[in-house]
Amino acid sequence: MTGTVDDANGGLGGGPDAAVTGRCDVLSRIIGPDDVKALSHSELHELCGEIRSTLIAYGHAHGGHIGSNLGMVEATVALHRVFDSPYDRIVFDVSHQSYVHKMLTGRAQAYLNPSRFDEVTGFTNPDESVHDQFVLGHTGTSISLACGLAKTRDMRAAANHDDAGIGNVIAVIGDGSLSSGIAFEGLNNAAEQGGNLIIVFNDNEMSIAGDFGGMYGPLARLRESNGTAQPNIFNAFGLDYRYVADGNDVDALVAAFEEVKGIDHPVVVHIHTLKGAGLESGDDTSREVAHATDTGVNETGNLAHVEPWHSDHCNLSDHDPHEGQCEASHWQTPDRAIGRPDDPRKHYGKLAMAALERRFPTEPGLVVISPATPGSNGITHEFRERAGAHYVDTGITEAHAVTFAAGIAKAGGTPVVATTASFFQRAYDQFFQEMSLNRSRMTVLDFLGGLSGSDNTHSGAYDVTIFANIPGVTMLVPTSTRDYLADLAWATMPADTTRAEGTPEGPVVIRVPGQAILDRERALGRAVTPEEVLRGESATAEAGDAAQMLRYRIDHQGADVAIIALGNTYPLAEAVVDTLSYADTPIDATLIDPRQCSSLDTVTMESLRADHRLVVTLEDGQLEGGWGEKVTAYYANHHAPQSDPARDPRSPRVLNFGADKEFTDRIPLAELNERYGLTVGSIIARIREELTARS
Repeated sequence: MTGTVDDANGGLGGGPDAAVTGRCDVLSRIIGPDDVKALSHSELHELCGEIRSTLIAYGHAHGGHIGSNLGMVEATVALHRVFDSPYDRIVFDVSHQSYVHKMLTGRAQAYLNPSRFDEVTGFTNPDESVHDQFVLGHTGTSISLACGLAKTRDMRAAANHDDAGIGNVIAVIGDGSLSSGIAFEGLNNAAEQGGNLIIVFNDNEMSIAGDFGGMYGPLARLRESNGTAQPNIFNAFGLDYRYVADGNDVDALVAAFEEVKGIDHPVVVHIHTLKGAGLESGDDTSREVAHATDTGVNETGNLAHVEPWHSDHCNLSDHDPHEGQCEASHWQTPDRAIGRPDDPRKHYGKLAMAALERRFPTEPGLVVISPATPGSNGITHEFRERAGAHYVDTGITEAHAVTFAAGIAKAGGTPVVATTASFFQRAYDQFFQEMSLNRSRMTVLDFLGGLSGSDNTHSGAYDVTIFANIPGVTMLVPTSTRDYLADLAWATMPADTTRAEGTPEGPVVIRVPGQAILDRERALGRAVTPEEVLRGESATAEAGDAAQMLRYRIDHQGADVAIIALGNTYPLAEAVVDTLSYADTPIDATLIDPRQCSSLDTVTMESLRADHRLVVTLEDGQLEGGWGEKVTAYYANHHAPQSDPARDPRSPRVLNFGADKEFTDRIPLAELNERYGLTVGSIIARIREELTARS
C-alpha cells in the first residue's frame, strides 16, 4: 500500500513520492486554531476524517508514531476548537501524539506533501511553532511541566495581576505514559498546588506493548462503569475527575472540554480512545478507508482489560498495523522498508533472548526486564510467552526497572535489563545508587548506542560518557556476534557459579552492536539466527574470566601507527588499516579492538611505546568525556622513566576521532561521520599529516 489519498474513492494510491492531495478541502484551509473554531459542525467532522486519511497515507509513505495519533484525532481537534493556543498552553506527553496538533497549527503540508515530510520533527518543538511548548521525547513529564507553567501564571497573577501570557494549562498524557513514576509525582504536585490545570488522560488500553501494572485494573473498571467505579486513582490524589466514554467522538469531547475550560482547580478528563483508529490489517484498501471515515470507537474486546494480553501476536514491524491492541501501530514502518532484514536492535536482541532462553529451565533466578519497548529490541511476543516468569515488562519505568533489577540481584538472581540508550538516561541516579554503589550483579543491554540519524530526543551518542564513567561499572563493547554472546554469558554468570573467581565484580553494561557491525557480519557470512543460538548450534565463544574479558585484543600487529577502534567504528578501522597498507607509501598499522571502555588496558598500551609514533582512537559517540580522551590522558601523564631500559621513554602522539558535544536532529549518519571526520579519507589524511609533522 502506498502514500496518496485518492479523492475519487477515498482510497490509497500512487507511489510513496506522490503528493498526498485527496479531498482534504477542509484540512488544507487550516492555518491555525482560529480556523478550527470557524468551522461548521459538519466541517468539523469532515476535518477529522481528512486528518485520519492523511495520517494513514503518511504512515504508509513515511512511517512514524501513527497508532497513537490516529486515536487522538478527535481529541486534538476538540482541544483546538475549545481552547485558545498558544495563550492556553497545551503540553503533549510523550509529544509523539502531536502530529494532529501540528497539522492544526500551520504545518499540515508537512503531512500532505511528501517533499515536505521532513520539515517537522516527530515531537513537539518550539523552534517550529509557538504552539509547541517543549521538546519532549520521553514519557511522563507533561503534568510536572504543566504544574510549572501554572505555578508561574498564578504567582504572577497574585503579585502583579499579570498572568504571564498564560491562560488554561492542559497536559495531554497517555499511551502508556501514566505508568512513569514522574507522572505520579506530577499528579501529587498538581493536587497540592491547586489552581487551573487540566489533565487529559488518553486511555487507549495500551502502553507501547502491553500495559502492565496494578493501576490498569482500576482503570479498566472505570471504563466499564462509565467513570463511576472506585477506587479512582485520580480521586485518591485529591483531583477532580470527568470521564468521556467515546474519546473518538468529537462532539462529546468538545462538550467535555468546554465544561472544564477556565476551571479554578485541577481536573482529570479521562478519555477512552482507540489506538490506530482507522487502520485495518491486510491489504484490502477499501476496508481500510471505510474504517478511516468512522470516528467511533470500535470494540477491542479488552474494555475490561481481560487477559491474556498476549492474544495480539503483532510484533513491531513484523505484521501490518491495525486498530486496537497492536504493538506494530505504535511505530509504523513506511512501506518501502517492509521486508528488509532485521535492524541491529531486533537482530542482536533476538540473539540475546535466544541465548538466555536456553538457560531458563536450569536458572530460576534469570530474569529479563524490559521497561516497555520490547518489540523494538527483538523481544518478541513469542519469546515473552515462552519465557513466562523469566520476563517482566515494567511499563515505561526505566528508573524502576533498574532498581527492580538491583533487588533481584541482591536476592541472588540474575537480572538483565534491556532498552534503548537514550531511555536509560532517565535512570541515571539509579545506575549510581542502587546499581553501582551497591555493586549489584546485574546486566544492562544498551541498544542503539552511538551515532545515528535519529531525532534529538533519541540520540544514543552519550551512552559511553554516561556508563563508562560510573564507578564500579564494566562496559563491554563487542564487535561481533561471537564476542557479544560471550560477553552476555560472562556478564550473566550466576553468582553461585563454580567459576566464581572469573565472574564480574559488579554491574556490566553491554553496548549492543550497531549497523556497521551487522553489515560486516552479513558480508562475511558470519551472521547467525536466533534459532541456531536457541539450539546451541552457533559457533560462539564461551565466557572467559575477568582478565580475558577486559584485555584489549590486537587483531593485526604492525608498527608506527596503532588504531584502537571502539565498537561500531571497528569496521571503519579495518578499512583504514587496509587502505594504508596498499597506499603508494604503505603503512603497516596495528589494529586493536579494545572490547570495553570502562578501564584502560595499560599493558597493551605500554607495549605500543617502542614501535609506534602515533596512536589513533575511534569512537562513534561524544568525544568530550568519552573513551578516546582517556587514552590521550594516559600517555600524557605516564611517561616511562629514563632509568628504565626496558621501557621506551617516548609517549606516542594520540589522535582522537569522535563526535562533538552537541545535539543533532535527524541528520543522516553519513553526514555526521563526515562532520566528525569518521571516514577513511579524513582519518588517513590526519595520520599522514601528523607523521609528516613529526618526522
